[in-house]
Amino acid sequence: MQQSSPDIVTFGESMALFMPQEHKSLERATTLEQGFGGAESNVAIGLARLGCSVGWFGALGNDPFGRMIVKTLRGESVDVSRVKFSDEAPTGMMFREQVAGRLAVHYYRKHSAASRMVPEELDEEYIRGAKLLHVTGITTALSDSAKRTVLRAVEIAKEAGVTICFDPNLRLKLWTIEEAREVLLPIAEAADYFLPGWDELKLLYQTDDYEVVKAKLQLLKAVTVIKGLGDTTVVLEKGEEVSVPFYPAENVVDTVGAGDGFCAGFLAGLMKGMSPVEAVKLASINGSLVVQMRGDWEALPEWNAVEQRMSAKVWVER
Repeated sequence: MQQSSPDIVTFGESMALFMPQEHKSLERATTLEQGFGGAESNVAIGLARLGCSVGWFGALGNDPFGRMIVKTLRGESVDVSRVKFSDEAPTGMMFREQVAGRLAVHYYRKHSAASRMVPEELDEEYIRGAKLLHVTGITTALSDSAKRTVLRAVEIAKEAGVTICFDPNLRLKLWTIEEAREVLLPIAEAADYFLPGWDELKLLYQTDDYEVVKAKLQLLKAVTVIKGLGDTTVVLEKGEEVSVPFYPAENVVDTVGAGDGFCAGFLAGLMKGMSPVEAVKLASINGSLVVQMRGDWEALPEWNAVEQRMSAKVWVER
């Protein structure tokens, strides 16, 4: 018998990651570090480390990389009981290099197992049994079938009264902005929590006029959390607007994974009964700690580290 659902369920693409040591270029590196990354699996690890009950699923190749990803997630206390292994398609790969302060990522994901996800493979009861479903726009951009899988998952959650959180995670390497608008904006309308970045909103709504964007967002039923509006995060809820300053990072080493750390912190705050503004404060701490170490998810903090900083009360709302 399969176990019951965790409090939070998320799914999407997770890929094997390879990167040179000591900031060498891929062209000149003789050895590569192996790891993995993916927005949703990063968030899942972040949530587990903050003490939340969370599950991640997706499609992976039945290969060493897929098995490595599942074993690591399981070791991080993430439920992976619904992961699908494919003998027909491989786990996607990405290669990252950072030379002279510039980050470049090279993706090998076409025809990957994740891109072949289909709605029929969803465990609908697993989604219905959760308190919250978290999805991102990355999965919708992988393929038509992956897009339909996300849309069906959102539909299942809405029918069951499961809270929906949506991070657009706009990736223009995967599709055009016109294609993205057509898919991402309707999901935002269905969500209970919408977590866009300011740069994403300017592209999605075709304007850099904050008041125009704000008016459009206030038509949504979702609590909207706008990341990166100047040096603040803005929370829009029921016509009210609160700006929360960024929590300072002492030493920025690698900004990869900061957004996923923010998302994990925000959702953990909600699960702990915090208001959206308090959850954003937790999220900001989480994101600030992630950038102080190299890697997609390795620096995601444990709850005690975040809790200590929460008690310092460094914020003043504007």
